[in-house]
Amino acid sequence: TLAALTPPDIDVRYLEIKDLRTEKWPPKDFDLVAISTFSAQVLDAYQVADAYLDCGIPVVLGGLHVSSLPNEAQGHASSVVVGEGEMLWPQVVRDFQRGKLKPRYEQEPGHWFDFVESPIPRFDLLNIEKYNRLTVQTSRGCPHRCEFCASSILLTPKYRVKPIENVLREIRLIKELWRHPFIEFADDNSFVLRDHYKALLRALVPERIRWFTETDISIADDEELLELMRDSGCQQVLIGFESPTSLGMDGIEQNRNWKLKQLPRYEQAIECIQSHGITVNGCFILGLDGHTPDIFDEVYRFVRRTRLYEVQITVQTAFPGTPLYARLKADRRIIEDGRWDKCTLFDVNFVPTHMTPEELQK
Repeated sequence: TLAALTPPDIDVRYLEIKDLRTEKWPPKDFDLVAISTFSAQVLDAYQVADAYLDCGIPVVLGGLHVSSLPNEAQGHASSVVVGEGEMLWPQVVRDFQRGKLKPRYEQEPGHWFDFVESPIPRFDLLNIEKYNRLTVQTSRGCPHRCEFCASSILLTPKYRVKPIENVLREIRLIKELWRHPFIEFADDNSFVLRDHYKALLRALVPERIRWFTETDISIADDEELLELMRDSGCQQVLIGFESPTSLGMDGIEQNRNWKLKQLPRYEQAIECIQSHGITVNGCFILGLDGHTPDIFDEVYRFVRRTRLYEVQITVQTAFPGTPLYARLKADRRIIEDGRWDKCTLFDVNFVPTHMTPEELQK
């Protein structure tokens, strides 16, 4: 997306951390390096950034982690970007070309990127053979506010959708590059605006693609929506159930305690969605406050009983910028603060309430 927002007279290369490790370290033929990362890899990103700074090449850092902890990131960058990249990257490039790169670029409060202006990402910069899916973002934000969530709600309190024509343009470009694509809608919660998404799904039917997304169980209430999802190529939805029991669920969604209220209908919703030929990947978080070692068998029994097609089991993780991180840090329950490499969703870096960290990890 940033590459698509870069003026065409500027040469752009897209590299991933694996690419850098296979080339002469570091490749130095750049005037400017921009790095976007997330918490689990931010220490790697800082290492890359430091190597370029040592070479005299300026570095811009961005992403959710950097937006949450800009002062930390500032120690490894010429400039940091705080907020939505689409809003700020063009200004970064202009300032750099004029020799006036600022140490920090921050999104103005109350101003958010208008998806009408969204560019078609430079999918052509990717080696398609390296991926089992390509991503298309159709929305940003989520109406729920879960204590643990380190996603785009940290950037925006508003739920915004990309115009249907913009989404279709991206998908059609992907189809030119990849004959039978598998696409992930890179949304925090698809289908919140039902009328918009039903129109999008109708437009997707003739495109003949296969796709996957993240959503919540409210889709089980809408028969027409489920039928359109199936007809437009939906293979699977990922839904955060978090816990099969009420233990740990009270207050986990901080707006209206929405997730606790949905708990009694989990099983019916799973059956309804999967009966439409759409598989459900159910996500569970182990180590929520109130969880005892019994939770492990509780999750197992729930999965067997509901016949979930796929399951993602993670441990509670305190990502910077989240209410969970602030609470656990205030309670001195984070074991090694700053060990962002443990923000993998599978490493225990906090003290649970009713078991030891070792029990949870095991």
